[in-house]
Amino acid sequence: MRTWLLSLLLVLSSGVAAFEPIEFRDAAEEARFRDLSAELRCVMCQNQSLADSNAEIAHDLRLQVLELMREGKTDDQIKDYLVARYSEFVLYNPPVRPATWLLWFGPALLLVGGGVVVVVVVRRRSAKAPANTSPDDGQEW
Repeated sequence: MRTWLLSLLLVLSSGVAAFEPIEFRDAAEEARFRDLSAELRCVMCQNQSLADSNAEIAHDLRLQVLELMREGKTDDQIKDYLVARYSEFVLYNPPVRPATWLLWFGPALLLVGGGVVVVVVVRRRSAKAPANTSPDDGQEW
């Protein structure tokens, strides 16, 4: 029983040690890192930025981003590296190009299409509505 408890504590403590906070050299490095990690998406979580995710892969990617920053890579070079590895999904704002047109312009097309459908339906119903042909008997109701 005692060895089982010690094993469990060892496993739990090793998991906690993996997520130690990142130490930055200065405030400029920290600001750049936070900006960059907010622009990148966690490849596992899908709707969380790299900065917000608690997934283990997000932690590993944050460490990799910091390592690339310290190697002197620019933000664009770091993004290009991650895109080459994980596809454009890793970017919160992918570039506008033919492969991403539907992503960028799809919502606007749906909105315009919905507006056209509403106009067509309203016009058809108004054309089918009976005209008010009640005789004018001089009374106002």
